[in-house]
Amino acid sequence: MTPRLYTRDQAKARAKAIRAEHKALGHVISHSAALEKLAREQGFADWNTLSARLGNAPEIPLQVGDRVCGSYLKKPFEGVVHAVANQGHGAAFDIVIDFDEPVDVVEFESFSNFRSRVQARISAGGTSFMKTSDGIPHMIVTRAGDIVV
Repeated sequence: MTPRLYTRDQAKARAKAIRAEHKALGHVISHSAALEKLAREQGFADWNTLSARLGNAPEIPLQVGDRVCGSYLKKPFEGVVHAVANQGHGAAFDIVIDFDEPVDVVEFESFSNFRSRVQARISAGGTSFMKTSDGIPHMIVTRAGDIVV
């Protein structure tokens, strides 16, 4: 399965990898040929079409519908991104995540408080700016099965 691309930088890195793959097989191809091959790999007619689709917008680390995993208030979770809003031209993102299984956000044994949907403001790296009293980010999130290109 071909990894989904989100940014022009990821696409160019994948094109570079395609060139390296071809070179390892003894077939030298140009960078532009690798970009065209990449476009077809992603289901587009050519590089210009794929490039236009990717656009110049700042990278958004998560998209609505993405499967995600991570920790919320130090508890592991898996879920789906319900909403994403870009804040500060890519400096931060407000996200809403629906957990697959409710997460107990209380550390005391005497009572519980389960959450099924949470929102947080995260950095482009997927960590919240808010932290617990011991310095752990409230949320750490990444795409489930994320493949680095």
